[in-house]
Amino acid sequence: MAPALLALLLQQAGWTVEPARPTVGDTIWLARGVAAPPGWRVRAAPLSPTASGEPLGDPVVVAAAGGWAVRYPLVVWTPGPVAVRMPPVWRLGPDGTADSVPGGTATFQIASVIPDSVASPKPQPALAPLRLARRAPLPALAGGLVAAGLLAALVAWRRRSPRPVAPARGIALDPEVPDARWLAAGEPKAVAARAAHGLRRAIARAVPGAHEALSAPECLAVVERARPDAPVRELRELLAALSQVAFASAHGVDVTPLAARARALADELAP
Repeated sequence: MAPALLALLLQQAGWTVEPARPTVGDTIWLARGVAAPPGWRVRAAPLSPTASGEPLGDPVVVAAAGGWAVRYPLVVWTPGPVAVRMPPVWRLGPDGTADSVPGGTATFQIASVIPDSVASPKPQPALAPLRLARRAPLPALAGGLVAAGLLAALVAWRRRSPRPVAPARGIALDPEVPDARWLAAGEPKAVAARAAHGLRRAIARAVPGAHEALSAPECLAVVERARPDAPVRELRELLAALSQVAFASAHGVDVTPLAARARALADELAP
């Protein structure tokens, strides 16, 4: 706040209004000066809300030469003359002395934001119901036919016959790694697992019910029922021996003859 305005507030006894011509909804500042001896402080009590207005925040106290300036922000929602009862202002001395200055009443005028032409609006009679104009059904019918045609064309296009697929070219497979290379690399488990898998695959081709999802006992039971002439006992012993080598439960077993016998049995079971 400017020093000149602070000096003017100290010379006045009542409350001043900023802005000078407030309207409904404006932020209004009510200010006054409070004279106090040097060393004294001023404490402003909060402003209570009224039916037509309410404070927008805490009071602001600003020091000035020869006293203090107190300002209250508020807003008013009703046009016309307004009288706000202001709270007292307390002056506190350095020795603990307290004194109060009556707040009095701040009176000012609030202008309306509604123009005078609509200050007293009159009710208008109800409008007659609008009658819908009659429209020709041909555009709607034509639009429906076009949409149906487009839908039929889209369905026919989506249901077109599949295109012929060119035969796949033959893929050259790498030759099978001999058992000797696996054994030289110290992998007898891989040799046993491959031999067992090849034998189970041959059994599944010979007897479709003995597929690879079954366990070894279940698979051999199906083979025994479907083909009584099959060497079920030899298959059982050979699969058990290959399983022991593959899961490292039999050590020092030569897996080469076991793998060779498994390939021979697979050839015998081929349909």
